Amino acid sequence: MPRPIEQLPQIRTAITFYRVMSWVTGTFLLLLVAEMVLKYSPTHVEVFAFGASGPLSLEAVVPGMGCQWYSLFVPGGMGCEIVSLGEGVNISLMILIVHGWIYVVYLLACFRLWSLLRWPFGRLLAMAAGGVVPFLSFFVEHRMHRVALADLARLEAERATRDSASVVAPAAAPTNRES
Repeated sequence: MPRPIEQLPQIRTAITFYRVMSWVTGTFLLLLVAEMVLKYSPTHVEVFAFGASGPLSLEAVVPGMGCQWYSLFVPGGMGCEIVSLGEGVNISLMILIVHGWIYVVYLLACFRLWSLLRWPFGRLLAMAAGGVVPFLSFFVEHRMHRVALADLARLEAERATRDSASVVAPAAAPTNRES
C-alpha cells in the first residue's frame, strides 16, 4: 500500500469529497428529523407533492385497522401499520430513502479519507456518527477538515524536504570521470 506522502492528489480529492458529503448528509439528516417530527408529533402529517391538494401539501397519517391512536407517537408504530392518506409523490418517504443512500456514500467518503491519512479508528467512528446525529456532521466536518488540512500540509512539507534532499544529494556527490 502506498504511503500517504505518495498520495497527495488523492488526499486532496478525498478531503473535498468528504467535506461535500458531510454537508449533504447533514442537510438531509435535518430534513429527515423535520419529517419525523411532522409524522410522529401530534400533527401526524407527511409531505406530498403533485397530489390532488396541490403542488406541495401536508397530508394526514392514521393508524391502520386494529391499531390504537398512540401507535402514531412511536416510530415503527408498535407493530401497527401507519397509513398515509396523501396522494401524489410522498416527499417524506423520498427523504428517508435519499438520506439512507447519501449516508452510504458519506461512509465511503469517511473511509476513504480515514484510510488515506492513516488516522486512528476512533476518528472514523466519530466521522460516521456525524451522519446519524443531527447537527453533529457540521461540527465533525469542521474539525476533521481542519485536521486533514494540517496533515496534508505536513505531508507536503515532508515531500518537499524529501524531494529537495534527493536533488541536492546527487549534485553534491563527487564524480569519477576520467578524461
